[in-house]
Amino acid sequence: MGRYTTIKDIAKLAGVSHTTVYRALNDKPRISQSTKERIISIAREVNYQPNVLAQSLVLGRTKTLGLVITTIINPFYPELAKGIEDTARSLGYNIILCCTDFDISRESRYIDMLRSRGVDGIIFTSAHTHDPNITRLVKDHFPLILVNRRVYGDPMMDSIDYVVVENAKGGFLAVEHLIKMGHKRIGVISGSPDSSAVVERLEGARKAFIEYGLNSANLLVLEGDFLKRSGYEAARRFLAMADPPSAIFGVNDYMALGAFEAVLDSGLRVPEDIALIGFNNITFSAMKGIELTTIGQKKYEMGSIAVHTLIDKIEGRDREKVKQIALEPELIVRRSCGYHYKGVYRSPSGGPLNIRNLR
Repeated sequence: MGRYTTIKDIAKLAGVSHTTVYRALNDKPRISQSTKERIISIAREVNYQPNVLAQSLVLGRTKTLGLVITTIINPFYPELAKGIEDTARSLGYNIILCCTDFDISRESRYIDMLRSRGVDGIIFTSAHTHDPNITRLVKDHFPLILVNRRVYGDPMMDSIDYVVVENAKGGFLAVEHLIKMGHKRIGVISGSPDSSAVVERLEGARKAFIEYGLNSANLLVLEGDFLKRSGYEAARRFLAMADPPSAIFGVNDYMALGAFEAVLDSGLRVPEDIALIGFNNITFSAMKGIELTTIGQKKYEMGSIAVHTLIDKIEGRDREKVKQIALEPELIVRRSCGYHYKGVYRSPSGGPLNIRNLR
């Protein structure tokens, strides 16, 4: 038609009111089937596209969500985002993606941008343990949900929805597995203490040392930045020690893969010389030749649950009910830990332990 086609244009072509056109295009009652079919046919002929801005004014919603992540480089986030985007699309919502690069001030600017664009709610995977940006949104009663991370010390924490994995349990499972393989000196490549996931995974690792009666001084911790290069550099530092650890736990798979590369570059073997375990079960971790033992979490499901929970709040369902969901982690045993190589669990004193069922 040479310009943007509106409902009024279609009404004029069909010889009906614009209300009738609205009913036909939105499958509303009180309109005959023949009239509906004729209007839909005309709409197709003129390539009618709904005016999203006009619809948002009517509905009071833009059907758009913000997704704030730390970095797209880490393979964990695309897998999580897939569950978020698929679910949002199936429910008629669009996603605007923002990457903070671990910068809390950038996170604040993205929040302002997303709100200025009228998003209906925000999904955060980037929350810091003490995050003033989250506090500000809660005070404004703005719909949000945290995924993968939580915030601490905020008096409003009890009112914030989140979906996480039981990180402390996952950290315990990882280090317990290495201890049962006979390792008494274990290196941990952690991330920033600004991440609740890191704090809790370290908490679980320390608990395993306590429960098995090991000297906590032999749980060695070096801080990385969640990316592969930092895992490589931390592993090189471990291997350069006078008394290096015999096993390394990367609190995410991406850093564990960096550690894997560092071990090989040092002329050592995985798992014969150094055992490795990660966390997240990213797709790359199962590749032939890597076969990284890891703690799995349901990334796609986590993202899907988050979207359903947030949209329920936005659309008025369960608005007053707070949902704080922690999913079970899973120990996934592959080649890098040496379990299949050694074939038996060992106690810290060197004697065999009963082998429990493993998947």
